[in-house]
Amino acid sequence: MSRAFNFSAGPAALPAPVLEQAQREMLDFRGAGASIVELSHRGPEFMEVAAEAERDLRALVGIPDDYAVLFTAGGATTQQALMALNFAAPGQPADHVVTGHWGQVALKQARPYVDLRIVASSEEDGFRSIPARESWRLSPDAAYVHITDNETIHGVEFQDVPDVGDVPLFADFSSSIASRPVDVARYGMIYAGAQKNLGPAGIGVVIVRRELLERSGQPRADIFDYRSQLAADSMLNTPPTWNWYLLGLTVKWMLDEGGVEEFARRSERKARLLYDAVDGSGGFYRNAVDPAVRSRMNVPFFLHDEALDSRFLDEAREAGLISLKGHRVLGGMRASIYNAMPEEGVQALADFMRDFQQRNG
Repeated sequence: MSRAFNFSAGPAALPAPVLEQAQREMLDFRGAGASIVELSHRGPEFMEVAAEAERDLRALVGIPDDYAVLFTAGGATTQQALMALNFAAPGQPADHVVTGHWGQVALKQARPYVDLRIVASSEEDGFRSIPARESWRLSPDAAYVHITDNETIHGVEFQDVPDVGDVPLFADFSSSIASRPVDVARYGMIYAGAQKNLGPAGIGVVIVRRELLERSGQPRADIFDYRSQLAADSMLNTPPTWNWYLLGLTVKWMLDEGGVEEFARRSERKARLLYDAVDGSGGFYRNAVDPAVRSRMNVPFFLHDEALDSRFLDEAREAGLISLKGHRVLGGMRASIYNAMPEEGVQALADFMRDFQQRNG
């Protein structure tokens, strides 16, 4: 069977070596006589899987010792509510910078628990840019400042870490984590759903400065308390063990491939291939995002005639290029080129785009 080049935004492609190892270990996990899915999360086999995943993630991302790491059930959206409950006092302001759809989703999750303040937004220009830092109207008494590092739908990405002073910076890194070096110490909290760069859907990670966990936050059930989760090694209840195991394999694969420095180089080359195909098309394809903040992970683009969209998708699928349909919020096309997407896949897409233009231009 020939695997397609999968440009899905998430759940996204996983590295073939990871899938192959999981396949080999599926029925008998390293001599245990059972699958990792069937073994207790309290047993020695899974406890080592969990500990190794944290060690490797710390090494991959460069997480300092004064930061805790949690492995969370579900995706990033849950954390947007939990961060308010854990780190904001009742009625305390929380500053949000909105640069796309997922920044808007974060507003919905936090609104019931904080004095929500939108301190900057690029909604007026269709989320094609990131507001200049000097235009942000920050609140000195805010519990935190929240940003979305990379917007998967609108295709904009922060190119540096904004300075927000003494207020901790919280960031959704779901679609960009481990794709470039990041100075974790510049952030109070980084969180990410795994299903784009770290593994399968159904598990996420929270990287949080330990001193922030000393905040009282707001009344909440124990299951929603980050301190309780940390004390229980992210196993306050039964965790998604299969997802955690696959995350660990994916992180180890990235380390073996050269770590975030190598993936940063690959990401730059892949993004350049794709944007060159768009920008060099003479208007047949277009991407309206400010070039200064274009995403390296998610490239939305539109054909000059939307009547060609269905033909483009059908022929791309026949060529082994799948999951290119744009999100319903924007339409058009979208190519997600996370770490597991090989350069030859992006080259194949760029070649197809040029061939399709020649035949339909």
